[in-house]
Amino acid sequence: MVSSRVAVAGASGLIGGALVRSLVADGHEVVRLVRREPRGADEVRWDPEAGRVDTAGLAGCDAVVNLAGAGVGDRRWTEAYKTRIRRSRVLGTQALAKAVATLDEQPRVFVNGSAIGFYGETGDRTVDESAPHGSGFLPELCVEWEGAAGPAREAGVRTVFTRTGLVVSRHGGAWGRLFPLFKAGLGGRMGDGRQYWSYVSLHDEVAAIRHLIDAEGLSGPFNLTAPTPVTNREITAAMGRVLRRPTPFTVPASVLRTALGEMAGDVLGSARVVPRRLLESGFTFAFPDIEGAIRAAL
Repeated sequence: MVSSRVAVAGASGLIGGALVRSLVADGHEVVRLVRREPRGADEVRWDPEAGRVDTAGLAGCDAVVNLAGAGVGDRRWTEAYKTRIRRSRVLGTQALAKAVATLDEQPRVFVNGSAIGFYGETGDRTVDESAPHGSGFLPELCVEWEGAAGPAREAGVRTVFTRTGLVVSRHGGAWGRLFPLFKAGLGGRMGDGRQYWSYVSLHDEVAAIRHLIDAEGLSGPFNLTAPTPVTNREITAAMGRVLRRPTPFTVPASVLRTALGEMAGDVLGSARVVPRRLLESGFTFAFPDIEGAIRAAL
């Protein structure tokens, strides 16, 4: 990737922050979209829910990457919070896609975040990008989320959807909560532990996004997950081995449902998702196995 100008929405998040650091370290110019008054030339004002973007600040960008949205796992899914999750993703995507479509000099690519929640419950069945969407809150959200990028795609901008799995990192997301528990010797499987968790190291997540920015001709959905999904039981054992801690505990399904409400379905559900299109495009994972991803996070 030659030196370029990249706009990033969601730059303060786990993935967005890591992407910005990676781009800047390699000499690229990064423009951050912010909701407050910009404090420098590297910031652009936007109001995703109001549909407003300072398009002048996007001028000259080679790529626009949208990773903004309220955290799915940040709190219990009340109806009010589910509305917030949906609006933050769908309206933000619509705003950026429309802004990209109206630029006189359009970016080469619009990369929009998505999630493997698109597929819903898959059980033991392995799914790739050709699989249909599932049913329920997350699959329906992902369908609407990706659909909101329509204006950019219809304007002829190469549009990519990054269907991300569970990111292995100490600094946020589901694993950000797991590491302290396992380090304290309080880790254990959830439910019967047979549900598949499709994970990806933060390093590979960022590398995959950059690969999709650079690779001309790639568009549509790409699963950003390690090549071999593993069960919660296997992840529990791997965490214990890497951290050298016992993993004696089990969190019963009934307790999770009481504590997490509707979100427990996502924890107890099984998503056996593989990155077929990403591998076919020539991408190589630095941390393809679960122990390597855990060690990289440490």
